[in-house]
Amino acid sequence: MKRIISFIATVLGITILMAVTTPGLLKDVRLGLDLKGGFEILYEAQPLMEGQQVTPEALQETAKSLQKRADALGTTEPEVTPEGSNRIRLKVAGVTDEAEVRKTMKEPANLTFRSNDGCEEGQEFCKIELRGDDFVENGASISYNQLNQPVIDIKVKDKAKFAEITGRLLGRELAIFMDDTMLSAPTVNAILTDGSAQITGSYSLDEAKEIRDTINLGALPLKLEEKYSQSVGATLGMQSLNKTLQAGIIASIAILLFMILRYRVPGLLASFALILHTWLLILIFVLADFTLTLPGIAALILGIGMAVDANIITYERIREEIKTGKRVSSAVKAGGKSSLRAIMDSNLTTILVASVMFAFGTGAVKGFALVLILEIIVSIATNVYFSRFLLNLLVNIGWASKPSHYGVKERDIREL
Repeated sequence: MKRIISFIATVLGITILMAVTTPGLLKDVRLGLDLKGGFEILYEAQPLMEGQQVTPEALQETAKSLQKRADALGTTEPEVTPEGSNRIRLKVAGVTDEAEVRKTMKEPANLTFRSNDGCEEGQEFCKIELRGDDFVENGASISYNQLNQPVIDIKVKDKAKFAEITGRLLGRELAIFMDDTMLSAPTVNAILTDGSAQITGSYSLDEAKEIRDTINLGALPLKLEEKYSQSVGATLGMQSLNKTLQAGIIASIAILLFMILRYRVPGLLASFALILHTWLLILIFVLADFTLTLPGIAALILGIGMAVDANIITYERIREEIKTGKRVSSAVKAGGKSSLRAIMDSNLTTILVASVMFAFGTGAVKGFALVLILEIIVSIATNVYFSRFLLNLLVNIGWASKPSHYGVKERDIREL
């Protein structure tokens, strides 16, 4: 009786959970450009000034600057990803004016220190006192004052210029701007003649790091050269998604019917495990905030095919064991054991190949490989171990203890 309750509670609980949460999960899945429509640009970063280099830090900070600019454009969840040693890939959805995106993104990050000196009434911080190239490269760092609060140490190239500025603005604000966004407005508290200063204030560590990184980025400005771009219309993207979903649904229904008709009770359990497998993948995509693309969907379909193969291998081995005349319980145990090694070898080999693709691939190739690896891991959990757990429960209960429950006819069973 406990086994019956355990089986019913497991199946019913999972079914209710999937039915209740699936609509919300599907709504929250983030779609890629090839499905939702948008614009993609690949930039090559180069130093603005002769003799400078594109460092990993400068590339990372330039990517952050592009991210902020893309957010300011009002696009939906822009993706900015550094690639290699000098490239940045930008993906933005919901673009209406590609020319404006190109113009805004291509401009180098512009760091300025501004004052109110000479500003007319109603103007704020109109005068540019210092620019990014006035600072020593990677000269900004974080230290702590006597109250253990983070402060930003900076160094400038021209000590005389800095002394003149701090003398003229003593007791007044010198605001820090990245592009046209003010990050901070510290007050000049002393005339600084040695070319170094401390920016103090009630900053959190994250805020202090942002200011430090911004100043270092300004000291290493990069210009961006467009190497590649593509535009995907929303209509084309939705058509691709709809046709892919239609094909997937039709194929899934055909697979489930085949499994049930061929393997009867185990096929029914395998179908339930496949549905759970798909739901878990959607849940992972939402929780991890992954972006679903057409290559990702291709990996999903491939993974489902591999999951079906795992069930077919297991159930064919069980049927063979039953046909030799073994009791169903013994056949289930022997068939499961003999098939497990073949299934694991196949899956681990595929994970190894996908790992190489992920390590050395870029863009869509990485996405395909990552989804395939996740797919296989979830498949092993659901279509190998969970489906076998349910089948063993049914065998012990007595609801799957006859050869006919596995699609085996009595005339096909040989005498031991």
